[in-house]
Amino acid sequence: MTDALTPMPEEWERALAVVAHPDDLEYGAAAAIAEWTAAGKDVRYLLVTRGEAGIDSLPPQECAAVRTGEQMASAARVGVTEVEFLSHRDGVVENGPALRRDLTAAIRRHRPELLITINHHPVWGTERMLNTPDHRAVGWAVLDASGDAGNRWIFPEQLAGGLLEPWGGVRWIAVAASPFVDRAKEVGEEALERAVASLREHHAYLVGLGVEPEEYARELITGGAEAAAPRFGGRRCVPFELFLR
Repeated sequence: MTDALTPMPEEWERALAVVAHPDDLEYGAAAAIAEWTAAGKDVRYLLVTRGEAGIDSLPPQECAAVRTGEQMASAARVGVTEVEFLSHRDGVVENGPALRRDLTAAIRRHRPELLITINHHPVWGTERMLNTPDHRAVGWAVLDASGDAGNRWIFPEQLAGGLLEPWGGVRWIAVAASPFVDRAKEVGEEALERAVASLREHHAYLVGLGVEPEEYARELITGGAEAAAPRFGGRRCVPFELFLR
């Protein structure tokens, strides 16, 4: 695709980034998040699983503890201090009422204007590499829950006692690593360095993949930003597919 990317909206104060696994945001959106937090925006993370099925050499309980810690350290690198885990079972996440209920409650609790997630489409990029079930399930559930949160008659039990209120304030859903990107956030050298450090924090996971963390993270983060630059006036950027509500 060679059509130009247009800038991401900036008229928001709070974003909630919702993905399936520890490391998902570091593969797509971290440099943009670093720019936004540096500008004073409030970005929070919600992880649907703890990534316990992600390292073949570690049993799930041990792996979950390792990857939870890595995600907390990774988020801090890009200025995110609030990280929540839903602890759905890694590898078999289902897009159904249970997941939508949990995501709706989180949206009502955090009250974001922008939701960020990762590719929900069947494939990655132009090479037609299959996407994983968890990414697809979570991405579609995020799109659905963005509307559920504002409807008081969907999951009304969450509103009993006044602890939560409907939240119809989601204006955009930004999908990172989508094959159909149309927007972008410009990223500078400092944000890129913070994003590299953020991905590098997933050390056990990357070693489990058989890669050298520093070299791999730097090539992926900087390479991705530079590859998108020709569609954004030559500026290094993180591209997104943007949905409006």
